[in-house]
Amino acid sequence: MKYFYVYILASKSSVLYIGVTNNLERRMYEHKKKITKGFTSKYNVNRLVYYEVCSTIKDAIAREKQLKAGSRSKKVELIESDNREWRDLSEEW
Repeated sequence: MKYFYVYILASKSSVLYIGVTNNLERRMYEHKKKITKGFTSKYNVNRLVYYEVCSTIKDAIAREKQLKAGSRSKKVELIESDNREWRDLSEEW
């Protein structure tokens, strides 16, 4: 079964980025190595602070849109519900 991931990245200065992927480990490597030029490489947003697993791309995209539409305080609340210290969850890989 294939899974899809909705994830939140943070910079050291707490800039947030929300994305979706079908391979979270590969995508984190790309963010950390700044392979794709854009928002995350420009603002050094590369710490994985939260993620969810979805069974379909449709569900993942819908959840991504829902999170992006929410306020910053809602995003912080979501992150801190599972990761109070804002540690980089991808460091364990």
